Amino acid sequence: MDQLLAMRAFSRVVEAGNFTRAAETINIPNATMSKLVQELEAHLGIKLLQRTTRRVTVTPEGQEYYDKAVRILRDLEAIDSSFDVSRRNPGGKLRIDIGGSAARDVLIPLLPEFLESYPDIQFELGVSDRAVDMISDNVDCVIRGGPLDSSSLIARHIGNAKLITCASPRYLKKYGVPAYPDELKNGHKLTAYLSPQDGRPFPFRFALNDKKIEIKVEQRIGVNESNAHLAAAIAGLGIVQTFSYAACEALRDGKLVEILSEWRPSPYPFHVVYPQNRYVSPRLRVFIDWLAKSYPRAVANGITA
Repeated sequence: MDQLLAMRAFSRVVEAGNFTRAAETINIPNATMSKLVQELEAHLGIKLLQRTTRRVTVTPEGQEYYDKAVRILRDLEAIDSSFDVSRRNPGGKLRIDIGGSAARDVLIPLLPEFLESYPDIQFELGVSDRAVDMISDNVDCVIRGGPLDSSSLIARHIGNAKLITCASPRYLKKYGVPAYPDELKNGHKLTAYLSPQDGRPFPFRFALNDKKIEIKVEQRIGVNESNAHLAAAIAGLGIVQTFSYAACEALRDGKLVEILSEWRPSPYPFHVVYPQNRYVSPRLRVFIDWLAKSYPRAVANGITA
């Protein structure tokens, strides 16, 4: 038995939640993956996994072994990397997940700059506003805005986005331009951004000096994807709150008009997030460091602003 490979196989099954997905992440046949775990269990004389036709669960002994094994695997990867000359010019594939408007308006316009410095790195971009399971989906890192709610992840702050309130000229001509946030409750049509996780509309938030106002949205239309949300505003379907980087081109072209500008809410934080028990490869490290330098300006002002 190749014990090191068996440890890797077992760890990936725990992280992915099933043998098939785990086998895909390290590019070995499903049958080989199952055999490696069985051999490891026989070697240790304990049951690591409980298998049923529907799912794989970790035994208490398996969880203890996993916690120790991932530390060893991470240390071995770090040792290998410290003697690898490729770390000076890292290459390989990075799997990144990012929201729709942040991909279109911030990351993708910036990527030529990064790839010029690191031509041997390849990207797979998963573009969606929905949350992904970073372990089971084998994603290296995720770029997301808003508060973080998982202690199993490491997050690095990479910038703050301006939130603005805006609508199309056609909408404002028909319904009027509100002077105060409370006027949104009286006859105005609000197009809500719906949480991709639970479908609930995000409230409209406003701040002026020490005064803060939150308006719950009884939306005319709700949208759970950022690019479509902006398109709804341009089409005249209602007032939206969105990021300045996403709206800057439409504002410049006169397709949208910012309203209540003196009531802009607090900046919205963005982070790059990755699992805490996963080794940070040289390619991921240089990407994170580059994001920390390049992303703040773009997300704050809009790359084309």
